[in-house]
Amino acid sequence: MYEYIKGVLVEAAPTYAVVECAGVGYYVNISVNTYSQIAALQQVTLYIYQVVREDALLLYGFYTKEERTVFRQLISVSGIGANTATVMLSSMSVSEITGAIMTENVNAIKSVKGIGLKTAQRVIIELKDKIATAGSTEAANFGASLTMKEEALAALVMLGFVKAQAAKVLDKIVAGGNVKSVEELIKQALKQL
Repeated sequence: MYEYIKGVLVEAAPTYAVVECAGVGYYVNISVNTYSQIAALQQVTLYIYQVVREDALLLYGFYTKEERTVFRQLISVSGIGANTATVMLSSMSVSEITGAIMTENVNAIKSVKGIGLKTAQRVIIELKDKIATAGSTEAANFGASLTMKEEALAALVMLGFVKAQAAKVLDKIVAGGNVKSVEELIKQALKQL
């Protein structure tokens, strides 16, 4: 099993990257989030997850270990394969996925192409304990990595507000720059929604 591939980024597209290491070019499947991080780089390090199938040997690459960990957790859920997990990581950031799971936001997970209601519920049921477990330092870091805006957005969506509308209001408040806590951000947003 590969841990990471480090080398020259020969080619990059939203769904794949070609990384040359010691004269060998590796075709690596990536998410849009990883693509946005590496598109402008010449040298890259991608953390790898290898999938061995009867007809193919596939490499999935991630800009951060946290993204790879979420990918591994997602594919452990029945009904979610490597391609669906990559689509999820392309549609939502790591913190958005973990936030949706921790807050049991079925609609956020269901909004991803290819994820239905039952699969979204299964993701939450099977992964909530794994992500919330304090014994896992990576999982604990996911909770800490939620920014104030993301935490406030998750709370507002749980309260029943439309995500896009709440996000616009939060962007406007954050741009003002006078917010010091999540609670204060939520209170200001509630006044404007």
